[in-house]
Amino acid sequence: MSILLKNATYIERKTLEFSQKNILVEQGVTSIKFIDDISAFSANQDVEVLDCTGKLVTKSFAVGHHHVYSALSRGMGAPKKNPENFYEVLKYIWWTLDKCLDLEMVESSALVTAIACAKAGSTFVIDHHASPFAVKGSLETIAKAFDKVGVSHLLCYEISDRDGFKAGKEGLDETEAYLKNRQGLVGLHASFTVNDDTLEQSVELMNSTNSGIHVHVAEDLYDQEFCIKKYGKRVVTRLNEAGVLKSSKTILGHCLHLEEDEMDIIRNSPCWVVQNTESNLNNNVGYFNGEFLGKNIMLGTDGMHSDMLQSAKAAFFVGQRHDSISYPGIYERFRNVHRYIENNGFVGDGDNNLVVLDYKTPTEINQNNFLGHFVFGLNSNHVTDVISNGKLIVKNRLITTVDEDEILKVSKERAHRLWKKMKE
Repeated sequence: MSILLKNATYIERKTLEFSQKNILVEQGVTSIKFIDDISAFSANQDVEVLDCTGKLVTKSFAVGHHHVYSALSRGMGAPKKNPENFYEVLKYIWWTLDKCLDLEMVESSALVTAIACAKAGSTFVIDHHASPFAVKGSLETIAKAFDKVGVSHLLCYEISDRDGFKAGKEGLDETEAYLKNRQGLVGLHASFTVNDDTLEQSVELMNSTNSGIHVHVAEDLYDQEFCIKKYGKRVVTRLNEAGVLKSSKTILGHCLHLEEDEMDIIRNSPCWVVQNTESNLNNNVGYFNGEFLGKNIMLGTDGMHSDMLQSAKAAFFVGQRHDSISYPGIYERFRNVHRYIENNGFVGDGDNNLVVLDYKTPTEINQNNFLGHFVFGLNSNHVTDVISNGKLIVKNRLITTVDEDEILKVSKERAHRLWKKMKE
């Protein structure tokens, strides 16, 4: 069924030009059409008409770095030991959680994440997954859940040797099998949990599948200190010498604790950096500064939530002291994920991905002051309708593709089972 958004205030995402439009979204067509005379569509039962009078319509959003596996953590009990540093945060919280995941829990995590992303206006998600004792089939499980909700995706498995070489090999095998049938990336946890053999095999897989590496980089000083002690070089140098940064599909997460030569390497490479401000604050690992990292910077949530408008605000406000960020600059980072997707030939983020915003503002909004509203006004509560790949997946703030109440009921049951396992 086609969709007609009538009487919309359309905002072109690149120029921020405002115009009054009737927008036709047709099934199977990635482009959209602007229609002057809509009389012929009013009685057409094959066209769903949404009256967007007084509402804003623009390109939907996308998440540059997410963690589906953390979705069932909200409200869980305290760890067995109170973490005293970032390594212990990983050991006693996230590595404890991911070891307890089974494929049913992974499925629920993916479903609730996809729903949350959609309701916050995102129709494309780049995810970095880990479930060390439920590796095989985990990526396809996530993909099917996202497909069911109607959210496009670019997935990877977090390959790591932290649970032994066997687990690392399973991660490589899962990635290779998945990339035979789906678009995706080769995931690595971080330099300090990946030995040279695994790193080499991952880069070989990246090259043979024409993919990229998705990896956490210098999120904490521990990553650098470990790399220097074991390999005699800093993290970016090690990854670069292995060939990780040669691909324009490669994504480097965090990039907080870098020296000038590492920034030069990144800036002069085709790879991308993804900023995760709220996660950095939560883990007390440092502050992002993109001033010397080039133009290929996008935003993620790092599994903290699924709200990209919130991530943009956090990056802007924290950046006032710790980053060289401007109003146009934060919007550019917010939208850069689309450039990453398009330039690398990934599918699922065409023009037929739109968000409708019911933004009642007490002041005028236009092309010249939109960025002020973007930072200080717009939020995910204003999202009313979302079109993903030409399909209406959120209507009047409700998911149309799945039974959200039933999914949440099941996720609660599986979350309790997860929490119980974590205490054993």
